[in-house]
Amino acid sequence: MSKETLFFVALLPPQSIQEYATEIKHYIAERYNSRHALKSPPHITLQPPFKWVPERLDELHHSLSSFAQSQSPISITLDGFSAFPPRVIYIHVDRTQPLLTLHQAFIEHLEVTIGLVDPKEKSRSYAPHMTVAFRDLTKQNFKLAWNDFKEKSLHFEFTASHLALLIHTGQRWEVHKEFPFSMVNR
Repeated sequence: MSKETLFFVALLPPQSIQEYATEIKHYIAERYNSRHALKSPPHITLQPPFKWVPERLDELHHSLSSFAQSQSPISITLDGFSAFPPRVIYIHVDRTQPLLTLHQAFIEHLEVTIGLVDPKEKSRSYAPHMTVAFRDLTKQNFKLAWNDFKEKSLHFEFTASHLALLIHTGQRWEVHKEFPFSMVNR
C-alpha cells in the first residue's frame, strides 16, 4: 500500500478573479511577511484537506464526478474582506442558500459514497471564504493588515460551474482534476 496523499475539494473562481486575489496575496506577503496563502490558488473550500491513497483515486474521481453531474452551476458573490482573528484575512463570500445547500449535499455525498467524514466539518456551520492571509501572519501583522483591508471594497460575481480536486505536491496545492456541474437547470 502506498503513502496517503493530501487532497481537498473547492470551488475556483474564474482566472481574472484568481489573478486579482493572487495580487492581494502577494501584497500581503511583501508588506506583512505572510506567504502561506500563496501555496494554493484562490478558492472556496468545500471539503478541507484529507488523506487519500493513490490506489483509490478512481473511486474518489467517480464520487466527485457523480456529485458534480447532479448539480447545476450556482452564483457566487464576493463582497469585501473579513477576518478570523488573530491570523486569517479573507475575501468575504456571501452565504447564499444555494451555496449552503451545495456544501451540505456535498459533505453528505462524500460520507455516503466513499466514507469520507470530517467531524469538524459536520459539527460547525459552513463559513465560505477565500483566504488571502493565514497561518504565518503574526498577531501584530494581522492587526496592521486588518487595518489595511477592513474598509477596502471589493465586489465580484461569478458562476461556479465545477468542483476542483486539489492535490498537495509536498510544496504547494495544485489543481489535480476538475469536475463540471451538469448544465441542466432544475
